[in-house]
Amino acid sequence: MKIKSATFQLSAADIGACPAWAWREFAFVGRSNVGKSSLINMLCGKANLAKVSALPGKTQLVNFFLMNEAWCLVDLPGYGFAQVTKDRKYDFSTLIKEYLEQRTNLAGVFVLIDSRLPPQRIDLDFLGWLEGCRVPFALVFTKADKLKPAKLQANIELFQEAAGPWLGAAPELLFSSSKTGAGRIGILKSIDRVLLLA
Repeated sequence: MKIKSATFQLSAADIGACPAWAWREFAFVGRSNVGKSSLINMLCGKANLAKVSALPGKTQLVNFFLMNEAWCLVDLPGYGFAQVTKDRKYDFSTLIKEYLEQRTNLAGVFVLIDSRLPPQRIDLDFLGWLEGCRVPFALVFTKADKLKPAKLQANIELFQEAAGPWLGAAPELLFSSSKTGAGRIGILKSIDRVLLLA
């Protein structure tokens, strides 16, 4: 798949404000500061399409990007660590929950995991909850350029082992580096496979 066009469409503060269109949507979600906005920009080939911040919790809305005028990439708020009020953090959780449970044209979810860290309980808990939503999802291990290949593979296997009790069927495993562009083709191919089955 080649990305020929990528345009921001709108932001939604709740499920009722999400657009009424027929485009199939692929959502990206992960812990705050996992590198989600940078990954989205890398996939789209645009440096500033999704806003990148050094402060966790920058994305507080559901952001919709139309790709190739054919499908949508959806940037969900990060979970955990957000430097916002407790009430706003609760809104994050509600917004993610409602979107993933209720959005009928959601075709797949990419859960971003920081490849540098040991398995984090918040990621495992989120995957356990997501498993119950019966939405297809893949794991994307971000910041792969920060590790040597052997260490990256070891960390992925460690996460797989830790996530086993939370998961049913094993999800697709991908990796990425927003700095080098590694993993871009793999993620786009994963999306393309789903679109071709439509």
